[in-house]
Amino acid sequence: MANVRIVYPRNLNDAIAEVRKISYDARVVRSMASEVFHLCMFIEDIPYFVAGIVKQEMLHNGGSAIIYNDSLNESLENTDMLITGNFAQINNLSTKLLSQPGGLSDVGLKIQFAVQAVEKREQSFYCCGKYKLEIGKKTFIMGILNITFDSFSGDGLLAEEGQDGLFKGTINKPSSGRCVIDKALLIDMACRKAEKMVADGADIIDVGGESTRPGFIAVDDKEELSRVIGVVERLVKTLNVPISVDTSKSYVAENVLKAGAHIINDVNGLRDPKIGKLAASYGAGVIAMHNPSEPMRDDIFSGLIKSLKKSADVALQLGLHPENIALDPGIGFGKTLEQNLEVIRRLDELKCLGYPILLGTSRKSMIGNILNLPVNERVEGTAATIALGIAKGVDFIRVHDIKEMHRVTKMSDAIIRGI
Repeated sequence: MANVRIVYPRNLNDAIAEVRKISYDARVVRSMASEVFHLCMFIEDIPYFVAGIVKQEMLHNGGSAIIYNDSLNESLENTDMLITGNFAQINNLSTKLLSQPGGLSDVGLKIQFAVQAVEKREQSFYCCGKYKLEIGKKTFIMGILNITFDSFSGDGLLAEEGQDGLFKGTINKPSSGRCVIDKALLIDMACRKAEKMVADGADIIDVGGESTRPGFIAVDDKEELSRVIGVVERLVKTLNVPISVDTSKSYVAENVLKAGAHIINDVNGLRDPKIGKLAASYGAGVIAMHNPSEPMRDDIFSGLIKSLKKSADVALQLGLHPENIALDPGIGFGKTLEQNLEVIRRLDELKCLGYPILLGTSRKSMIGNILNLPVNERVEGTAATIALGIAKGVDFIRVHDIKEMHRVTKMSDAIIRGI
């Protein structure tokens, strides 16, 4: 008796695996898989007359296309549209459009780029200084090393007495806000913590000297640098992993890059162009985060993708190479609880940008709000977001609890990546 089941190929490789089960000739496996694997694309702000031609071509190829209803009004200059079809149909569409003049070839190029970004078959890397991380082979773990008084997670190495910090009672914090500490002790404590992170499974150490939690206390350039520079200098000599610095200040970026840092993790998405120029001059990597200056409304994902693409384009214009760029959707920054959940639910849509994606959800208020738990009890909630993020294709995770998240990552990678 016949058995009927539905399969859900996540990508072209999954489709190829399904076709091979039917024992087709190897010469036609790929072409058959191209018909099995379907894509759905949303095209925004396309010239109205171009949208009409794209629709005709897509229908001619056997696919489907929908133009925004109001575009029936021919006075509109631009519109949005949705196209759907199998891999072969959309590839044929992009090839046909590329040979056409004006706006048609531009749309064809962007469709082709989106398809290639989702279906990268060649080996790709994230390059940062002397390190070359193979993307797709595994999920890379970035360990958080906060050299701050006021980290939301309570793990800042400069936490005052009575808080859950490693530096209890060893500092004198004057009214000016500038920290006076035993620098040698600070560096030793930070490096011991970083070494433990690496032993527990961290692939990258991210050093931060200023909190970015809601209501954080800003520190000036020199103060932030004084907190991190000695730690960076020591870590680049003693650890065999990339050292990242979490900063949005070009003064800090310049000095830590001189000290040997390999990555600048910028929560402001390269709004200061000097950071991108400095990273390019040192051959460093950058991570550009989405951090809107105003609350997001309407279609959050449209705005998110546009903003991240703008950051990546700026990075390229500043001299960085594509393999030096990673993007972070900025969970917890300028987004409501519902919007944060939506971003995690749709992380796979960021693949169309063509860059590695970092997910930073560790211990965040989103988890606390859902589970009604304090910061120090959010490890399971963090684990859930990490596992789902890996299933959606993220390449880096930024976390506090290294040992636990290494186990989650290893298990998730075994299921998702087949390793």
